[in-house]
Amino acid sequence: MASVFLYHVVGDLTVGKPEMVEFCETETVESAIRSIGESTECGIPVWKRRSHLGMIESNEMRQQRFVGILNSLDIVAFLSRAVSLEDQDKAMKTPVSEVVVRDNSVLKQVDPATRLIDALEMMKQGVKRLLVTKGIAWKGMSKRFSILYNGKWLKNADSGSSSSNNLTVNPGRPSSSSTSSCRDKFCCLSREDVIRFLIGCLGALAPIPLSSISSLGAINLNYYSVEASLPAIEATQKRPKDPAAIAVVEHMPDGHCKIIGEISASRLWKCDYLAAAWALANLSAGQFVMGVEDNLTARSFPEFTVNSAAGENNIGNDGGGSARARKFSSRSIGFNPGSSSFGTGRSMYRGRSAPLTCKSTSSLAAVMAQMLSHRATHVWVTEDNDDDDVLVGVVGYADILFAVTKPPSSFIPSNQSSECFATENQN
Repeated sequence: MASVFLYHVVGDLTVGKPEMVEFCETETVESAIRSIGESTECGIPVWKRRSHLGMIESNEMRQQRFVGILNSLDIVAFLSRAVSLEDQDKAMKTPVSEVVVRDNSVLKQVDPATRLIDALEMMKQGVKRLLVTKGIAWKGMSKRFSILYNGKWLKNADSGSSSSNNLTVNPGRPSSSSTSSCRDKFCCLSREDVIRFLIGCLGALAPIPLSSISSLGAINLNYYSVEASLPAIEATQKRPKDPAAIAVVEHMPDGHCKIIGEISASRLWKCDYLAAAWALANLSAGQFVMGVEDNLTARSFPEFTVNSAAGENNIGNDGGGSARARKFSSRSIGFNPGSSSFGTGRSMYRGRSAPLTCKSTSSLAAVMAQMLSHRATHVWVTEDNDDDDVLVGVVGYADILFAVTKPPSSFIPSNQSSECFATENQN
């Protein structure tokens, strides 16, 4: 086990993190679109409103108020059901409580002194966000304090005792009144925050970062996919949770699948949500990811109304938004147009519409850097013996966390790693 996991705590990752502002389930979809544009991991935690604002809330009460994480794919799928202008307006004013996927287990509240290895175990079990106390009693954590469990030193600092231990840990201990005023201040750590921390500790994790993702067993073979010729709306019927992504594929004569794009929360993160919803409801999966301006005549696309508050360039600029009529453009959902005919030519899948891919022989460090530089939640894995983008699997946050905590003795030898990809994918 790398010492970086034993000698660091969750509090080390909270430096510079802003205080969390709760997003209530009674807020509208329109407000959620603006908030998601400023969020990490393409989603925001949704909470039930507190019944008594002045009352000190216990950890259990706070956990019960958490509803789930709302992402951009959830919203686009919801808006795709709106077929008329009235339906669009009604959908944008809908409370997010009717849209969010309820899952109370994806967020856990932890003490700043929780060991990093314990936090990683939580995330490996499905936790996506960690709610960490953020108060003036927190002065950071050094190596010698990180071996304490359950934040005992922090509780001592808040107890008001004048023991020497308290003075050593927190010489500038605040008064009890100021401490209680900070109990309801939290910051929210995502898995991206953890990966960013780990990529700064690559030396301490050696030799894992330089090992291939295949030898580490980090490739998830149970990905979701949709055939390019099928309606894009079928992708929303699968709705994978982690990562929230569906590969758009073409079946090859030899039975393999070639990835040409994806429909995912990270790709829809800062898009024009109404335009994306219209495309999801009316186009094939292949047209959705590659662009359609040159493929179909303008007569094929009726004018539709888009609220400017939902556009990428207008989020947050106009709280109410203004309606404007325009024709559908694949650029409005974050993709560049393709070539002149669907299914011919490979260059049409490059550009912003090209999925983020790596090879099965890519190192874990390279994949981590890819994800962070593109602010992506996952990377699709293709075979390394050709240039046809034959899809093998996907690597997400959870897969990386499993890989970095895996004992070196459990690595798959390189001469056996290719056998892992002989298993037929179960879509």
